[in-house]
Amino acid sequence: MLIIRKEQMKAFGNDALRRFEDEMVVHSKEFTPRLCKVLGDEQLRVALRQAMERANIYGFTNRGPIRLYIELMFLYGNDFDTDPQYPALGDVLNAPGDQMLRAEQIYEGILDYQEKVSGLNAANVRKALTALSAFAKKQVRFSPNNFVAEMLQEMTHAFPQKAAYIGEESLTTLIHEGRAEASKYGFLADRGETLMVVLMFAFGHGCSNDPLYPWISRTLMDEMIVDPAARAKRLEKKSITWLNHVLAGPWKGEQV
Repeated sequence: MLIIRKEQMKAFGNDALRRFEDEMVVHSKEFTPRLCKVLGDEQLRVALRQAMERANIYGFTNRGPIRLYIELMFLYGNDFDTDPQYPALGDVLNAPGDQMLRAEQIYEGILDYQEKVSGLNAANVRKALTALSAFAKKQVRFSPNNFVAEMLQEMTHAFPQKAAYIGEESLTTLIHEGRAEASKYGFLADRGETLMVVLMFAFGHGCSNDPLYPWISRTLMDEMIVDPAARAKRLEKKSITWLNHVLAGPWKGEQV
């Protein structure tokens, strides 16, 4: 059984760790081929190394639990461990106990989520992404005084299965996080806030700095864009382009 210890995580020259990383590159390309193709090997390895380091923080040192953690990253975003959309994952990761038992508990939770939310071959995910893409193109604006309630309504309309599973309290927390993140980049208008919330809803609450979606962070940190409104507009266009790319290809339930 391969066990990856903390000191090995800090030294990626280790042969055993490098071989395991190579294995995870192959596994990732099988798990989510389209995303890995877009990322390229170099960026994929950046994401994998970050996931492996964070898995170690939670005591996941065996091959199986580490691979599960990597799959969770693809499923729910790089910061899934602190995402209000998936509190059960964080609870199990932070709980004491054997890593194999905790990994099994997480795996059972994933199966339940996929059955109730994702649907067969992630058909519900595709419908939700289609709805979010249409919403982005419509340029819908919300009332500043009723932003949370209207945002909740739109999220529930776009992905009813996920909204029901997560619950209004967690979604409300996500909305507040999205608005706070938007304010960091000067997105004060409701349209910019809406965009950030939608991105978090689709790609995870850490999407603004997720190595799986570097186009988001690059746009947010682009020094050539000075005006916040222009930055928000550029990010919106890139988001629509990304969703169109995902929805244009054959759908086999793989992650995006």
